[in-house]
Amino acid sequence: MNILSYIIFFPILGFLAILFMPKARPNAVRWTAAFFSFVPMILSFYLTYDYYINYSSSSAMAFVEGPFNWISAINVHYFLGADGISVPMIFLTGLLSFISIIYASFIFFLLLETGMMGVFSALDFFLFYVFWEVMLVPMYFLIGIWGGPRKEYAAIKFFLYTLFGSIFMLVSILILYFTSEPHTLNMIELIQTAPALTHSLQLFCFVFFFIAFAIKVPVWPFHTWLPDAHVEAPTAVSVILAGVLLKMGTYGMLRVSWPMFPQAVRYFSIPIAILGLVGIIYGALVSMAQTDLKKLVAYSSVSHMGYCLLALGAFSSVTAMTGCMFQMVSHGLITGALFLMVGMLYDRAHTREIAAFGGLGVKIPVFTGLMVLFSMASLGLPGMSGFVSEFMVFIGSFGSFKLITIFAVIGVVLTAGYILRMVQRMFLGEFNLAKWGGLTEINLREILTLVPLAILTIFIGVYPSPLSNMMKATLENIVNLMAR
Repeated sequence: MNILSYIIFFPILGFLAILFMPKARPNAVRWTAAFFSFVPMILSFYLTYDYYINYSSSSAMAFVEGPFNWISAINVHYFLGADGISVPMIFLTGLLSFISIIYASFIFFLLLETGMMGVFSALDFFLFYVFWEVMLVPMYFLIGIWGGPRKEYAAIKFFLYTLFGSIFMLVSILILYFTSEPHTLNMIELIQTAPALTHSLQLFCFVFFFIAFAIKVPVWPFHTWLPDAHVEAPTAVSVILAGVLLKMGTYGMLRVSWPMFPQAVRYFSIPIAILGLVGIIYGALVSMAQTDLKKLVAYSSVSHMGYCLLALGAFSSVTAMTGCMFQMVSHGLITGALFLMVGMLYDRAHTREIAAFGGLGVKIPVFTGLMVLFSMASLGLPGMSGFVSEFMVFIGSFGSFKLITIFAVIGVVLTAGYILRMVQRMFLGEFNLAKWGGLTEINLREILTLVPLAILTIFIGVYPSPLSNMMKATLENIVNLMAR
């Protein structure tokens, strides 16, 4: 069973089907989009279960398809596979894509899902690059057509930033292709041969790949597209953007840059950790200054993804690498849920100004309870997934960067500051009955989109072993590859 191909290309069938459906039947479009996203989600759940039961003890690729000859003139192959770092990302993509489509049915979500699933499965650089670029088009239209007042500016900024990074990636791919004998774009083969490149060429390729992936994370100072894109994007698009697209940068580093260029990783490890520290502190401080709730959550992503970069700098620690992966999964669940809840509130109140609210816990207690739960998870409360991921990052990074890690812990305090202040100003205190008396509680459909994210956030926080065991062998192999 070519399960990866089904997961990747099934949404395309839905995209094509909806193109021929009449615009006057929105419910038919909604149910069609939901179906063609539901099937990949179920397949991704099965893939995760099967991998955990049968393959997690080995670092070898599972569910391999190919390599099948595709473009023989340049030795390009159709080559897919999944391991301990891609399976959790495929699971997360399947879940958040379906939830986003349930919340708001945009046809371009299906095309976007194909691109995201493809990136996490591709083992040939040509295929990887095609899927990486495929995501640009639907995201551009999702922001540019259905976004807020400054949607065109935000869409163009996102497009140009990502395209700029893709050019650097393409240059490095071409260098790897022409320096390999025989010429190949097979990522598994290049992981074995690329470390034999000269030191200067390793540094050059690493920096170019790093720029491409850092823009997507986004790493400071490449982060400026993120707040604009988030604020102007529709709610469901923000969920995918924060929940999955940001993770593709760190995934690319783990899949490509770190195992292929071990000399360069060792050379740049301290600057990488410092960039992570700057992201953690800067993102938290800017979040603290925000008056717009959506901007606060957007800048918090810069801070939280900084922990991933700090962990990646500590390349010799399996614990740090595990913490990086946990943070990727945890941030996807928590921040995806927070963006959903910001959108739910905005649909009712038509404002995102934190100062405009107060005492909402009296009027909408179910919404308040869920919002507080995800807020506590975001600040790293023990028993939530955010605590496990950050604790692992600190434990794993301390052996390599004691001083940097100590300063990074300040980010936890700052995060607690802006999260608790937001909760206090919005949900506690005196309720403005005259202004918000007509505010309604969240409905069953909205609760159903949040419950799976809440369950997973608590489950990973209380019992992280299944996720850790799934990733362990693959991450140990990556660390061993970097020791070459």
